[in-house]
Amino acid sequence: MTPACLPDLCQYHGGTNFGRTAGGPYITTSYDYNAPLDEYGNLNQPKYGHLKELHAILHSMEKLLTHGDVSNQDLGNSISTNLITLTSLINFVGDMYMQVTTYKTSDGSGCFLSNTNTTADAMVNFQGAWYDVPAWSVSVLPDCKNEAYNTAKVNTETWVMEMKANDAEHEPADLKWVWRPEIIDDTVIRGDGQRTASKLMDQKVANDVSDYLWYMTSVNLDENDPIWSEDMRLRVNCTGQVLHAFVNGEYVGKQYAKYGIYNYVFEKKIQLKPGPNQITLLSATIGFQHYGSKFDVVANGVSGPVEIVGKKNDIRVIKDVSSQKWSYKAGINSIDRNNKLLKVDSSKWKAQELPTQRKMTWYKTTFKAPIGRDPVALDLEGLGKGLAWVNGMSIGRYWPSNIAEDKNCTNKACDYRGKYDNYKCVRYCGKASQRWYHVPRSFLVEGEMNELVLFEEFGGNPSLVKVQTVRVGRTCGNAYENKTMEIRCQGGSIRDVIFASFGDVQGRCGSFAKGACQEKNDALHIIKKECVGKEQCLVRADEGVFGSKNCQGLRKRLVAEAVC
Repeated sequence: MTPACLPDLCQYHGGTNFGRTAGGPYITTSYDYNAPLDEYGNLNQPKYGHLKELHAILHSMEKLLTHGDVSNQDLGNSISTNLITLTSLINFVGDMYMQVTTYKTSDGSGCFLSNTNTTADAMVNFQGAWYDVPAWSVSVLPDCKNEAYNTAKVNTETWVMEMKANDAEHEPADLKWVWRPEIIDDTVIRGDGQRTASKLMDQKVANDVSDYLWYMTSVNLDENDPIWSEDMRLRVNCTGQVLHAFVNGEYVGKQYAKYGIYNYVFEKKIQLKPGPNQITLLSATIGFQHYGSKFDVVANGVSGPVEIVGKKNDIRVIKDVSSQKWSYKAGINSIDRNNKLLKVDSSKWKAQELPTQRKMTWYKTTFKAPIGRDPVALDLEGLGKGLAWVNGMSIGRYWPSNIAEDKNCTNKACDYRGKYDNYKCVRYCGKASQRWYHVPRSFLVEGEMNELVLFEEFGGNPSLVKVQTVRVGRTCGNAYENKTMEIRCQGGSIRDVIFASFGDVQGRCGSFAKGACQEKNDALHIIKKECVGKEQCLVRADEGVFGSKNCQGLRKRLVAEAVC
């Protein structure tokens, strides 16, 4: 908003990376990114409303902004008018940085007052009138007299979305599951592949037909081999995201890379026998690198070396098997190269003894489409990592067991001031990186049973899976003095108002508290009377209605929190 600044709206509508379309590495299935419209198509309030107001103001000033003359005028007292060339005239007092950008035509003029100080609010005397410009904000005066918009003064409600249980008729509270194992004997026991090479190959050689690439080799040993000991280990140097290891058909273990650190070493103790020993490695990707310098040569998979390490009398002996003959197979047996499910005879599915925490396992259930038009999501909390299909259509990869770092979150309201970095206004620390997965209504058949199929790679508990809908659960209205507060329940009604105040309200939606400056008249009573039972209500933040006490010199706002 400051001179020569180009705001870039990278993404207006959130989305979903269905199938295997998510790039990588480690890009979630949800492509929401806190956009003004979320991945379900819901308004992301207050961002949507606040941005909409800005667009309306700028459109109303279109002629001024595209045809106006721009020049500079120093106002003094740490304030300058910047009527722009590409270089702005800036006047400093301490670290205060104030400027005014004015566009002028023969029909009138419009002004932008900006305060780029990161902590100090400013009272600006401009053309004989005083304006309150919060830190790190811009005020828009379409006529250079009346403030119509300020980037920091949000007069739009905040919506808190909630997940509701499936209310379809005769739908049981818990889904009924059947299951079957993924048959992997061809790879972990026999070592059957589609091609061979006497080297370790990058996972990209499989042309991205699957998330999975099997590496298989056989190692002949006898008890006179130098590495033979009671303590033998398999050591694998990896550049892929996930590695599973099997020796002689037995599962040895798994390891996955931390985000941003994709070179790691897998090492586990193994049991070998005299004669041939089948070593099978399964490399799983969560999307290949798809941007940045030379992204096409970024290594992925088992880069090697692959070693068997024996230990005798504190002496380590290493056998490098990287250059042995390796067999390769892309994909798993139940999925074709277009990420479609292959048909499986119904007799293969079992209803008894539903296993949990079992790797390489398929689960299947049916459910009715939820009533209404609210967006549908699957709550996959309790699962490990895998892939999901609804009515044969892939809704993407899931990995709810991947937990976000438990740091940098705060219960305080987001402090947007100052330059952006990826630790600013962090939320959901210590939570699943993604828990809910979007199922478009177009994937579902109304009035009939819909089929959900999961391939569980890590092991999880499908009994915890739920079909839910997304809707506004709470709404928090907010308006600065002399603006109008709106609270609205999209498609529903306001059931109750649980907080309201006019003054210097503290906290954020869900944890508001009255400040020292507050209304004389009971704001909660006034808002309840005006709003309960309605889908939408408008209340002006007017001192004449609410009164005030202990508010001299403070910025006042009307805040209300309602339940839908």
